[in-house]
Amino acid sequence: MALDSKIPAGHISKKWTDYKDHLRLVAPNNRPKIDIIVVGTGLAGAAAAASFGEMGYNVKAFCFQDSPRRAHSIAAQGGINAAKNYQNDGDSIYRLFYDTIKGGDYRAREANVHRLAEVSGNIIDQCVAQGVPFARDYGGMLDNRSFGGVQVQRTFYAAGQTGQQLLLGAYSALSRQIGLGRVQMYNRHEMLDVVKIDGKARGIIARNLVTGALERHSAHAVVIASGGYSNVYFLSTNAMGSNVTAGWKIHKKGAYFANPCFVQIHPTCIPVHGSNQSKLTLMSESLRNSGRIWVPKKKEDAAAIREGRLKAVDIKEEDRDYFLERRYPAFGNLVPRDVASRAAKERCDAGFGIENNDTQEGVYLDFSSEIINKGRQTAYAKGNHNPTDEEVIKLGKAWIEEKYGNLFQMYQQITDENPYENPMKIYPAVHYTMGGVWVDYNLQSTIPGCFVAGEANFSDHGANRLGASALMQGLSDGYFVLPYTVSDYLAGEIRTGKISTDSPEFAEAEAGVKSQIDGFLNNKGTKTVDHFHKRLGHIMWNKVGMGRNAQGLTEAIAEIAALKAEFYRDVYVPGSADELNPELEKAIRVADFIDLGQLMARDALQRNESAGGHFREEYQDADGETLRDDENFNFVGAWEYQGDDINNEVLHKEELKYEYIKIAARNYK
Repeated sequence: MALDSKIPAGHISKKWTDYKDHLRLVAPNNRPKIDIIVVGTGLAGAAAAASFGEMGYNVKAFCFQDSPRRAHSIAAQGGINAAKNYQNDGDSIYRLFYDTIKGGDYRAREANVHRLAEVSGNIIDQCVAQGVPFARDYGGMLDNRSFGGVQVQRTFYAAGQTGQQLLLGAYSALSRQIGLGRVQMYNRHEMLDVVKIDGKARGIIARNLVTGALERHSAHAVVIASGGYSNVYFLSTNAMGSNVTAGWKIHKKGAYFANPCFVQIHPTCIPVHGSNQSKLTLMSESLRNSGRIWVPKKKEDAAAIREGRLKAVDIKEEDRDYFLERRYPAFGNLVPRDVASRAAKERCDAGFGIENNDTQEGVYLDFSSEIINKGRQTAYAKGNHNPTDEEVIKLGKAWIEEKYGNLFQMYQQITDENPYENPMKIYPAVHYTMGGVWVDYNLQSTIPGCFVAGEANFSDHGANRLGASALMQGLSDGYFVLPYTVSDYLAGEIRTGKISTDSPEFAEAEAGVKSQIDGFLNNKGTKTVDHFHKRLGHIMWNKVGMGRNAQGLTEAIAEIAALKAEFYRDVYVPGSADELNPELEKAIRVADFIDLGQLMARDALQRNESAGGHFREEYQDADGETLRDDENFNFVGAWEYQGDDINNEVLHKEELKYEYIKIAARNYK
C-alpha cells in the first residue's frame, strides 16, 4: 500500500483553514444514526469523545482505569504550549511551528505541525472556559513560563499539576455528555482487537476487566487514543498500566506503525534507586526555569559525595560544573530534552555522577541561585532595599513554593531530602514516545475508519518532543481536528445503518482474543510476567536506549526474539479468564511490548543517523551532537505487519518535504 499523507495544497498558513472549509459534513439530524468508538480517555480521547457527543453522535468511550480521571495525562506537570504571545517576547504561530520542527530535529511533517501551532491558542480559550485554573500574574492575565528548546515564554501552567487540571476540564465536558446519554462510558474495559468488515474498522472486541467477559462493540468509526509505549522499557515515567496494546492490535490488522525508534528520554527524573524498582518519577521540566544543573568539576569530589563524605552544599561555586550552561550558552539549562539528557549521561559516564546507586548516575538540579535572586527581588518590591541574608532566603523559598510547591513536596516525600536546602538529584529516564501508529493529515491510519490521536500516533513531534507539547497535541487532536476529519469520513456512512455484531468478522476476532487468553492460562510455565517484562526492559535500555549502535541493536533483535520464544514457553499466568485478573492483563500487554521492542530495534538499526532522541553512537560530531543524514533519512519510516516474525515487517517511507522551513544543523549554543 502506498502511503498517502493527504496533505492539502496551498500555503502552509492557509492549508488547514481552506481544507476544513471544504470537508464534507454530517447534518445534525443524521448524527444520532452514527456510532463512534473512542478507546482511551486521556486528553485526546476525552476531548474527542466529549466533542463527538456534543455534536450529536452516539459515542462509546473505553478506558481500562476505574475512571477517565485516572488516565495518564493526569501525570503531566509543567504546562501546555500555545502561541498567545502574552509576554510580548516575540512569539507567534510561525515561531511555535518552527521551534517544534527544529526541536524534533527536522523529522516531523510540516503541515501537521503548523496546524498544531494554529489551533494552540484555541486550546487555551477552551480550557479557560472550562474553568481550568491556569496560573495568573499580578494583573490577572494568564501567566507563562519557558520550557526547553525555545527562547520565549509560551507555556501555560497550573502549578505543577497542569495535566491533572486539563484532564479534569476534559472530564467535565465528557461527564456532561455522559449525563445527556450521548456518551456511554465503559470503565474497566480493555480493547483487545479491532474488527474490520470489507476493509473498514467497524468495531472492537473489549474485555470487561472485572468479570472477564469478552464483549463485541460495533461502530462506524473507531478512534484510538490510548497513549504511548514507554513501558516497553519496564522502567519509565509512565503509569504502570500504560501500554501499547490498542495500537499494536490495529497494527496487526493493517495499520502501519511509524518511527518506533523515536523515544524521548526526559532529563529531570528522580534517579533509579535499586533493582527492585518498578516505576520512575518525573520532576517537571518547568523546574529548569529556576534550577541550574551541575556536577562537581573534580572526580574526587563526585566520589566523596557518592560515598557520603561530602554533600552538595560542601562543593564551592568554583568547583561546580554547570555543564549545560558551559556547553550551550544561548539556551543554558533550557536546551531540549534530548540534548540535556545526553549531556548528563556524558558527565556520568565520565565519572562525575553523584548518586549512590548501582549505576552511580545522577546530577544536581540546584535552586539556591534562584532562591537568592527571587528573594532579593521580592524584598525590593516590598520596599526592603537592604534585606538580610535570612530575609532573602525566606522570601526566595516562599516564591519557589508558590511556583513549584507541590513538586518540591513530592520530591521530599519520595527521597526524604529537602530540595529547598539541598539540590535535587536527577537523571534522564524514558518518558514519551514520538513514534506511533502512522496517520495521514486527517489522523486516519491505513485502516479506513480507524483514526489515531494524541501520543498513540506519530504525527507532530518528529524525533524529539519539546516540553509542554504533548498536552497541546492531545487537546488539538481531540477538540479541533478529529471533529472535522472524522465527520468528513462519516459523511459517507449515513446510509450504512446499524452495524451488527453477529457477523463472522466479529466472531473471528472474538475467537482470536479468546484463543490468546486460553493460551496464557493453560501454559505450564514457571516464571511471572514481570520476570519477562524486566528482562525485556533491560535489553531495551542497554541496547535501544539513550545510546545505540549497530552491534547492540543487532544483538537486541536476536535477544528479544529468544525472549519471546521463552515467554510463550515458560510464562505462568495464575487465575482464570472469568474474573479480575491483573496478571492476565499484564501478559497480553507484555506480549505486545515484546513484539514492539523488536520492531523498535529494527527501526533504529535501519536509521543510520542520529536525530533527536534516536542517538546512534556511530553518527555524532566532534562535540557529541547528533549527525543527521538528510539526504538518505529524511522520511517517516512506517512498518507493515507481516505475521508473527517481526523480522518480516516491511518498511514504507513517507518522504518529508520542507517548503517553509530550511533544514539546518540544530544549534542551541
